[in-house]
Amino acid sequence: MEVILTSDVEKLGLKGEVVDVKRGYARNYLLPRRLAEVATPGRVAELKRVDEERARHEARSADHAAEIAATLQKTVLRFEVKAGPTGALFGSVTPTDITEELWRTRKIRVDRRKIDLDVIKRIGRYSIPIHVFEGVTAEVKTLVVPEGGELPPEEELEALEAAERAEEQAAADAHDEAVRATEEALEEDELADAEPEPALEPAEAETD
Repeated sequence: MEVILTSDVEKLGLKGEVVDVKRGYARNYLLPRRLAEVATPGRVAELKRVDEERARHEARSADHAAEIAATLQKTVLRFEVKAGPTGALFGSVTPTDITEELWRTRKIRVDRRKIDLDVIKRIGRYSIPIHVFEGVTAEVKTLVVPEGGELPPEEELEALEAAERAEEQAAADAHDEAVRATEEALEEDELADAEPEPALEPAEAETD
C-alpha cells in the first residue's frame, strides 16, 4: 500500500515522500508510530501543491543562487531539543529539519539532499554547508540547544563529549572482557570434556 512519510525513516525515505510498503508493515509499524499516513488522493494532491509552491523559491540561476546564499550566510537556525546530561540528544536533527526551518523562518527552499549533513546527535554549534546551485554553496549556522536551557561554552561542550566517549569506551571494554571470560570458560569446559579417561591396568596373565 502507498503511504506518505511524516518523518524521515531510515532505508525507506524522507518526510513527505510517497512510498509503497507492505500492508502489514504500514499497519503494524509505520501508522501506529505516526511515521506515515495513508496516501489518499486528496493528501497526495495537497503535498504536490505545497511542493510546487516551495519549488518557486528554489534558485533558478547563478545570480538568484548568490542572493539566496547571501541570506543563508546571515541565517542562524535554532533547535531546542531534549538532551541527556552529556549533551547527547534523545533523537536527532536531520536535513529535513533544516529544510523545514529554513522554509518556516526564511521562506527559502533548498533540496535536503544538497545539505551536507547526516544527522546531528549532540547539542552544540554547527556550520552546515548547503549546495544552493552549481558552484554556489553557503554555510548556515545552527544552534542545537538543550530544551529550556542555553548552550554552555565550547570548552564545556568538548568536555561533555569526551566524558561520553570515555563512558562508551568503558562499556565497550567491559563487554569485550565479559566476552573473553565467557570464551575462556567455554574453552576450559571443552578441554575438560576432551581429557582421556585413565587407562585401566592390564589384567595379570593367568598362570598354568
